[in-house]
Amino acid sequence: MSPVFALSLRSIANRRLSVALTVVAVALAVALLLGVERLRNDARAGFAQTLSGTDLVVGARSGPVQLLLYSVFHLGNATNNVSWASIEHVAGLPQVKWLVPIALGDSHRGHRVVGTSAAFFTHYRHGAGRALAFAAGRPFAEAPARAEDIFEVVIGAEVAARHGYEIGQRIVLSHGSVGSGIGGGGDGGGLRFAEHADKPFTIVGILARSGTPLDRALLVSLEGIEAIHIDWLGGAPMPGVKIAPEHVRKFDLRPKSVTAALVGLHSRTAVFRVQRQINTYAGEALTAILPGATLQELWGLVGIAEQALLAVSALVVAVGLAGMIAVVVASLGERRRELAILRALGASPRQVFALLAVESVLLALAGIAVGLALLYGSGAALAPWLASQHGLQLSLGWPTTGEWRLLAAVLVASLLASLVPALRAYRYSLADGMTIRV
Repeated sequence: MSPVFALSLRSIANRRLSVALTVVAVALAVALLLGVERLRNDARAGFAQTLSGTDLVVGARSGPVQLLLYSVFHLGNATNNVSWASIEHVAGLPQVKWLVPIALGDSHRGHRVVGTSAAFFTHYRHGAGRALAFAAGRPFAEAPARAEDIFEVVIGAEVAARHGYEIGQRIVLSHGSVGSGIGGGGDGGGLRFAEHADKPFTIVGILARSGTPLDRALLVSLEGIEAIHIDWLGGAPMPGVKIAPEHVRKFDLRPKSVTAALVGLHSRTAVFRVQRQINTYAGEALTAILPGATLQELWGLVGIAEQALLAVSALVVAVGLAGMIAVVVASLGERRRELAILRALGASPRQVFALLAVESVLLALAGIAVGLALLYGSGAALAPWLASQHGLQLSLGWPTTGEWRLLAAVLVASLLASLVPALRAYRYSLADGMTIRV
């Protein structure tokens, strides 16, 4: 061990309180910086992995980002629905391998209700191609044989956890969705939705947590969506008309329109050709988007806020380093005799300079180590809450290459900042150190 390094350790040990406070300040700044960076990367990864294995998303003519938001993330509302004839046309294209329709517009206690087919559970993928899993129960009936089979619902993990729902429990859906302007309900903003109380649904399945918007959604069949609206007209119940649930099978429950559709192709090389065919379809104004490309476009829109948040974290780190340097500079007044004695014992100005620089770097290294411990400790504690409340899967692995770069930048910044007290100590002369000031 070099004499300068050993002397730095002893000097730090003699100033335990001020050093501890300095290390805590740097640790908090580092933990905040890396925490923001990790949340940003995890949010982007989760965002990008919400939908995988789907080649195209088809909806009414609108902007690509808007179509992606309401069809995949269940945010906002569609400008228009797509007729069932157009959906059948798209499904009949030779390049199309499968098609899953999606009907939105209803809700339950602030959660979106998604009308779809049983093929949704087969073809929907998220993350690295992972299929949906069930924590309990089963999917709703693919071809309802009885009237009660029509009124089956599969709920997301967060819906079940938040409301304490179990398999076999009956729930009532509401007409309209949060943000649609058609009323409001229970937990969805203080508005009151018109409820389909005469046609309750039975919970037959609870999805395992996936970190996708499906955790906060309810899935029912398209026939179920049509059944609860069979005695409705223009968004309101028809006066004097009441069709009992056991009689709905007497009517044609094929959907007349849906909100959007997820499309898978036989070959991904044909995706642009099929996209062009759908966008130029003469029967109806349609839009087909590539989910991956639109996700990148969407992330680019929020990139400014993302960078601003990272800049704020960097400023916090700068403040922490400035505090560290301020403590070291302030301590020089108390250490004037110590430095003078070192000079009297033969220490050169360069060695005094190195002593102060090494102390600052050691404080920064200690702050980084404590900051990493704080990051992983708080991450382990908050990960379950973030997953349950916000659907964010927080990674707790080793720092990434980008995070190591940030740590290296913090260390270099601390080294540069240490030059201030080191240069000041360098200028101290033996006579200055031995002078008694009153």
